[in-house]
Amino acid sequence: MDASLEKIADPTLAEMGKNLKEVMRMLENSQRLEEENGKKPVSEDIPGPLQGSGQDMVSILQLVQNLMHGDEDEEPQSTRIQNIGEQGHMALLGHSLGAYISTLDKEKLRKLTTRILSDTTLWLRRIFRYENGCTYFHEEEREGLAKICRLAIHSRYEDFVVDGFDVLYNKKPVIYLSAAARPGLGQYLCNQLGLPLPCLCRVPCNTMFGSQHQMDIAFLEKLIKDDIERGRLPLLLVASAGSAGVGHTDKIGRLKELCEQYDIWLHVEGVNLATLALGYVSSSVLAATKCGSVTLTPGPWLGLPAVPAVTLYRHDDPALTLVAGLTSNKPADKLRALPLWLSLQYLGLDGIVERIKHACQLSQRLQESLKKMDHIKILVEDELSSPVVVFRFFQELPGSDPAFKAVPVSNVAPAAVGRERHSCDALNRWLGEQLRQLVPMCGLTVLDLEVDGTCLQFSPLMTAAVLGTQGEDVDQLVTCIQSKLPVLTCTLQLREEFRQEVEGTAGLLCVDDPSWPGIGVVRYEHISDDNSSLESDPEGEKIHTGLLKKLNELESDLIFKMGPEYKGTKSCIYIGMASDDVDISELVETIAVTAREIEENSRLLENMTEVVRKGIQEAQVQLQKANEERLLEEGVLRQIPVVGSVLNWFSPVQASQKGRSFNLTAGSLESTEYTYVHKVQGTGVTPPPTPSGTQSKQRLPGQKPFKRALRGSDAVSETSSVSHIEDLEKVDQLCSGLEHSSPEAHCPEQISTAPAPTARQTETLQNKAQHPEDDDPQVEGLERLR
Repeated sequence: MDASLEKIADPTLAEMGKNLKEVMRMLENSQRLEEENGKKPVSEDIPGPLQGSGQDMVSILQLVQNLMHGDEDEEPQSTRIQNIGEQGHMALLGHSLGAYISTLDKEKLRKLTTRILSDTTLWLRRIFRYENGCTYFHEEEREGLAKICRLAIHSRYEDFVVDGFDVLYNKKPVIYLSAAARPGLGQYLCNQLGLPLPCLCRVPCNTMFGSQHQMDIAFLEKLIKDDIERGRLPLLLVASAGSAGVGHTDKIGRLKELCEQYDIWLHVEGVNLATLALGYVSSSVLAATKCGSVTLTPGPWLGLPAVPAVTLYRHDDPALTLVAGLTSNKPADKLRALPLWLSLQYLGLDGIVERIKHACQLSQRLQESLKKMDHIKILVEDELSSPVVVFRFFQELPGSDPAFKAVPVSNVAPAAVGRERHSCDALNRWLGEQLRQLVPMCGLTVLDLEVDGTCLQFSPLMTAAVLGTQGEDVDQLVTCIQSKLPVLTCTLQLREEFRQEVEGTAGLLCVDDPSWPGIGVVRYEHISDDNSSLESDPEGEKIHTGLLKKLNELESDLIFKMGPEYKGTKSCIYIGMASDDVDISELVETIAVTAREIEENSRLLENMTEVVRKGIQEAQVQLQKANEERLLEEGVLRQIPVVGSVLNWFSPVQASQKGRSFNLTAGSLESTEYTYVHKVQGTGVTPPPTPSGTQSKQRLPGQKPFKRALRGSDAVSETSSVSHIEDLEKVDQLCSGLEHSSPEAHCPEQISTAPAPTARQTETLQNKAQHPEDDDPQVEGLERLR
């Protein structure tokens, strides 16, 4: 590329291209070195003083690099710069080149901008099959629709330029939006046009027949008739060719006929408009080429950074388009098309079609793989040409209502929705976060849809060109989904069992937190717990902190963590996902027993603290009494230092040793006389043993806590237990025979069945026989048997 730049006659253009290439190389190399070294640059939030001598380009670019990537501690670094490619360099060059072109004289600038605008318009019209249309380039994606609404108002209200809002007040305009439109679009239009919110009309999607994401045309026609009868003016309808949620396309052909009948402007937007560049296009998307206007976003479709969006429209009056702001005489406005003009020439028609085709093939590849999976539901299966794949994990549990799957949530009572929907939403949210971390190149998005709940969206047209997604990445995504399905199904099956087990255990409270994707949430209700109080609970927090520590020390496969306050419920234990069969009864019993032991030990410590405090007070009183008794016994003269020494020398005092010790177990003061006399520590009261629960349950070698035993280990344990029971039965029969029969008849048989004694045992018996004075009950028993 450097050699080709030397052929350019204009030295400024050659230097501009060379500098841009050098700058991009510096930024990319700097970011690559940081990732290899694992270090991030530190950006200073406080700006320093402007240096008087100035700085070189390398220092300034280093500062830019620090500002770009220095504050990304929470989220991973973006890969847009790494995969920007040569076509991205051309788009970035367009912005620099636009600033340079604006310095030309007016005549050259007018000719150049007109050529750029006309070329770009012609290419876009031919690529996306939109004949006889004009273009409007805008940075904000919704700005084109706002200009189209303004054009529609000027077209339908002839006196709007003169009378302004008075015309709209007498006959209010109505803008129709689908219920599946992107959030905030209607609010944006009203703010830009200065219209009140009642001018918006949301059209519901089909709920009884057809797709649940397509606009209900029959209901739309009814709304239009009602607005006309009330003296309103149906102005504009926004249809979707690839809705923001599931990527579904409305029946644009039928909507176009309805709009022509009532003289309504039809505007179409959506990601599926990119398929107009392909050889095969569905009839619904192809109908968009005959509508009043469409909005295209070629930047994300082709992986072009800083490229404006394009609105194609048809209108015959240039004066109205000028008033509406769709056309401009300013050269700077026309130069908005320059980055796209450069990028389209660099890619060529084949490159543009290949990128869009590649994204559609990625979607079809994922969709075909997901169809073969169990417990995966694809929301839009009737449109194979749609480049958007939306899916979710689901599982029908035994006893679940099958009608819940077929009826929308909006038509079901809140009590009938149940916890199954919330559980699946939490699990899908967890699945989306896991897949985004494991396969970041696929660019998955987690959506919360009103009808279907939490879903995962794969839209390669919006992400593949930027992230560089390939077929191998889709295969890796499928593999990750398959690896996570056992964890999801196992956890969902154990949630209901865990809830029932907790509800049947005294002292435990099951907390229904729909946002938690694990097995469940539990709270131990201690004795002084007041559920009606929302204040802090230090005792409960202390118990749950100790419980969490004990559970984590068990080294099980489950994850335990302390959760925040949920709906007034204070400290709770959150139990994570389960990848294998878990013994829920053992888990719940362990939680209950451990929490009870912690509470009892805490209360025992509190009681012991009180006992020690009282014992210290009692010891102080007794020490004071002992000092008074010693003073009376020795007399006052002996307390004088000099006189007392002389008296003690002539007449020593035989003082008795009187000590006291404090028994922590009994909580009382005891005399130390026994210790001084016998030279041993006195035995106090033995504390009661600590109750133990399932924590001492016998496990097989290598078996982790809360794991159900395998079938092989069950068989071994059953066999050993049966053999042990048989041995006990034989012993019982032996004892019963010895008690109820004569020794002469049965003793020889019973003794013969016993194993022969060893040499050491025989020697011991002989010694016992030689010394009959030793009263050994074992010898007596042996003599009876003989």
